[in-house]
Amino acid sequence: MMGELSRVTVVANVLAYVDAWNEPDAAARQSILGGCWADDAVYVDPNVELKGRGALAGHISRMQAGRPGARIEMMSGIDLHHNVVRFLWRLVRADGSAGDVSIDFGEVDSDGRLTKIIGFFGDAPKK
Repeated sequence: MMGELSRVTVVANVLAYVDAWNEPDAAARQSILGGCWADDAVYVDPNVELKGRGALAGHISRMQAGRPGARIEMMSGIDLHHNVVRFLWRLVRADGSAGDVSIDFGEVDSDGRLTKIIGFFGDAPKK
């Protein structure tokens, strides 16, 4: 189990990661990711798999260009055990309408930086 300082660090890094998705300035986004995202971390969602901070920063830029004015909004707290995190979020479009709630699972290193995020979009599949 992680100590309280480690939990505080991990939570701060997850929140910074979400902030990076909402940061319109590429240099500022890269700086945010520099603190919370490990150099060779992996990002996977239903549409893409990439590795490295630069690849994630580029992916975020493309997503922002495709959805001008949209932002990510946290929909839960951050669940943490061992080196694993999970949290819910949703896309809020420029007009204020909300997309589906989605869930991310992730892993962190011994410094609390994210080493992997696996995203699932929308509701869980029906039985």
